[in-house]
Amino acid sequence: MYSHEIDYKIIGEDIQIVEIELDPNETVIAEAGSMLFMEDGIQFETKMGDGSQPTQGLMGKLLQAGSRLITGESLFMTHFTNRAGIKRKLAFAAPYPGTVMPINLANIYGNSLIVQKDGFLCAAMGTRMSIHFNQRLGSGFFGGEGFIMQKLQGDGMAFVHAGGVVIERQLNNETLRIDTGCVVAFEPQVHFDIQRSGGLKSMIFGGEGLFLATLSGTGRVWIQSMPISKLVQRLAPYSGQSHKESGSVLGNLGGLLD
Repeated sequence: MYSHEIDYKIIGEDIQIVEIELDPNETVIAEAGSMLFMEDGIQFETKMGDGSQPTQGLMGKLLQAGSRLITGESLFMTHFTNRAGIKRKLAFAAPYPGTVMPINLANIYGNSLIVQKDGFLCAAMGTRMSIHFNQRLGSGFFGGEGFIMQKLQGDGMAFVHAGGVVIERQLNNETLRIDTGCVVAFEPQVHFDIQRSGGLKSMIFGGEGLFLATLSGTGRVWIQSMPISKLVQRLAPYSGQSHKESGSVLGNLGGLLD
């Protein structure tokens, strides 16, 4: 394998972490600030880029780092390497509650996966990260994932974080309509677009929004039940009511007056 062959364990149910066991001189790359703990003997170094192309020049590293800025991620990535003579462990935690998806890129069509821009957590050394553009204007504006997504390429393990419960679906020349923002990842041969959620009456009063994301073709897709954007939206009406008794009549009347 070109990528380092790492062992891992997913810990937790509703709020998960990934624990990774590294052999001597094995390396895992991760988003800055995602490390939860690491055992003695593991050293980390902040680098520009994912390290998948060790002979890459400075200009190439700058372009790769710049593409990460476009996706809203940090300019740098952290490389964790086991410098001890025995196996050592470390763990990574996601930035908000949800599910950690272990994905073996060797089993993905074309060894590449399209992921929502803030979904990457960590991966085996050798995994290449780049940007993927939504080419359709409507998908970028209304699809919930934006114009820019991430592309992961390699033949090792990668770990993606999603909100809530994650469902994996296999499409066989089919079309799946999904609530906008709930698409976590999909194989590159799957076509991503948006459609109106229905007639005018359904769009206004149906509660499903004006548009739905559509994934069509043949391949695997991953769907999250509670993206962080939807969670923030649902919690927003309660953000200014922490001083009230939420279950009391007075609290409800106060909310109406506000």
